[in-house]
Order: sequence, then structure tokens, then C-alpha cells
Amino acid sequence: MKKALLLIAHGSRNKEANEDLVLLAKRLVSDDIQIVEPSYLELAEPGIESGGDTCVLRGAQQVIMVPYFLSAGVHVRKDLTESCDLLSKKHPTVQFKLAGHLGRHPLLETIIRERIKEALG
Repeated sequence: MKKALLLIAHGSRNKEANEDLVLLAKRLVSDDIQIVEPSYLELAEPGIESGGDTCVLRGAQQVIMVPYFLSAGVHVRKDLTESCDLLSKKHPTVQFKLAGHLGRHPLLETIIRERIKEALG
């Protein structure tokens, strides 16, 4: 089964801010997952639906939608769930799954402690 990741960030009018997701997408390509597409909820392109369509056009049979969000606000709980449902209906032969947001993952604490050390010099 050919698998894809659809990375989803909020999106920004600032092009440089959106480039972070593009760079991450390039680093996540692997032997197991050859298709990795960045997408944005709003303010930038491609949108989520367009990114999902691209995954399907590239041959994905399963698309893991990965929210690049820190908290489970309205976007994660409602908007992304609706996008997953829409893509599932639009492409009924492809399996779309919504992964968990970054949220309370323990490695975030490690990253924050690292950033504090960097700031303290």
C-alpha cells in the first residue's frame, strides 16, 4: 500500500513562515513514505483539499494527515476533522487518517528546555 503524509499547518501571509513546513516535508520523505505534501488551513497554498488531491494523484492509497499544530483548538477538533471527512468522501478508494496534533507530546518539553538553554547562552 502506497502511503503519503499530508502535513497541515495553519498558514501565514508571510512566505518565509510557510517555508518551515516545506522544509520539514522534504526531510520526512523516506523509503516507507515517498509522498509528503505540505498544505495549509488558510492564508497560503496549497490548501488541505488540494494537498490531499495531490497525494491521490501521486498514487497514495493511504494518506496520513498530520496537524502541525500545538493545541487542540477549533482548527484541530473541527476544521481538520471536516477536511478528513471531505477528502474521504471525494476519494472513497483512498484511506485518509487524521493523526494527533503536536500538543502534549513529551518531546516538546525537551525542545523548549533546549531553546531556553540556547537563549541563556
